[in-house]
Amino acid sequence: MDVVDAHCHIISEDLTSYPKTPIGGKQSDWAATRPVTAEGMVSRMDETGIDQAVLVQATTNYGYDNSYVLNSSRHRPERFVAVGTVDPLRPDAAANLKAAVGEGGLAGVRLFTSGSTVPTQGEWFVAPETFPFWEQAAELDLPVCLQMRLGPATKQLVELLERFPGVMVLLDHIGYPDIAASPARAGAEVAELAAHPGLHLKLTHRNLERLHDAGERAGDFLEPVVEAFGAERIAWGSNCPAAEQTLPELLTLAQQVLAGLPERDRQEIFAGTARRLYPSLGTPGS
Repeated sequence: MDVVDAHCHIISEDLTSYPKTPIGGKQSDWAATRPVTAEGMVSRMDETGIDQAVLVQATTNYGYDNSYVLNSSRHRPERFVAVGTVDPLRPDAAANLKAAVGEGGLAGVRLFTSGSTVPTQGEWFVAPETFPFWEQAAELDLPVCLQMRLGPATKQLVELLERFPGVMVLLDHIGYPDIAASPARAGAEVAELAAHPGLHLKLTHRNLERLHDAGERAGDFLEPVVEAFGAERIAWGSNCPAAEQTLPELLTLAQQVLAGLPERDRQEIFAGTARRLYPSLGTPGS
């Protein structure tokens, strides 16, 4: 089966060329204790049988400096595309975004809205200052990964999707729905968001671990979500090496949890959706 990892991170050993500049000044534990270089990621992908991957900027190590993911994707364009990070609150955010994409540039961007690396908490991603950024992202047809938690912030997400219906938003970790508390309730809450056609979901170990623990009740979440969004709006990402498991273990976890889905749906989730979101990945074997 064709497999694209839509969410992994790399850290260089070259501190001179790629110094640490984490947003908020705090490096995450995984970036310090189990970093993986671009070369190391290729080896892990080969071991796992993963053809291509989306290198998502490690804001916990590099902040807004996208040099490493960009240089790595340029060096191995047959294996990688790069998703970087920009500051959408800057007055020149739209111009910076336009300059960062194109041939050999970023294939997408990610906004990290909460957590240890964000100095300003709150759902600022829909503040009026960000509107030029979102307008430019829609004009460029550029997918924007959004790291946020569903709950009180869901209304801001809906406001964003309604204000900018042409933008493609890829919700990292599906917004951390509370699957453990109630798979059915979590599934219904996520499925309701499918009314916004620009919204896509990124399924990672943070959801898959909870679904695995839910056992037979995992279907209470998966069935309404897949039915509402369609598999063509869901992409799998490993979150390696932020996840503690090895890359083969992470892929196996996903395959086990999704084993009950039709083969076509699994192919969409494991590769098809990512290839449409990031056309520079090409087609299998290209």
